Amino acid sequence: MMNERDVLGRFHGLGRKTLMVWIERGWLAPERGRHGYRFREIDLARIRLIREFTREMALDDNALDVVLPLLDQVHGLRHRLRCLAEAVSAEPAEVRRRIAAELEARAGRR
Repeated sequence: MMNERDVLGRFHGLGRKTLMVWIERGWLAPERGRHGYRFREIDLARIRLIREFTREMALDDNALDVVLPLLDQVHGLRHRLRCLAEAVSAEPAEVRRRIAAELEARAGRR
């Protein structure tokens, strides 16, 4: 984990005010301790993503308020789908075949 000072030192040009705005908007969710915020690796990845969106894609704050929650939903759904696939894989072959057939049938109805 990194403290606020370390994070600001790692990301050139990122100011404390901007970092606090990102936390207030819910874009970052570092742990809050007695000595301030503690940033996990996921928080650092999120900072890199926000900077990429703002710098390279020129997304403004209003766009990020929409994009970031949608991205979180996609990641959550991918995790749930992975769990479902693992659960199905643990079932007997006949159950897996029936599930696969049902999926194919439903996909064909679209």
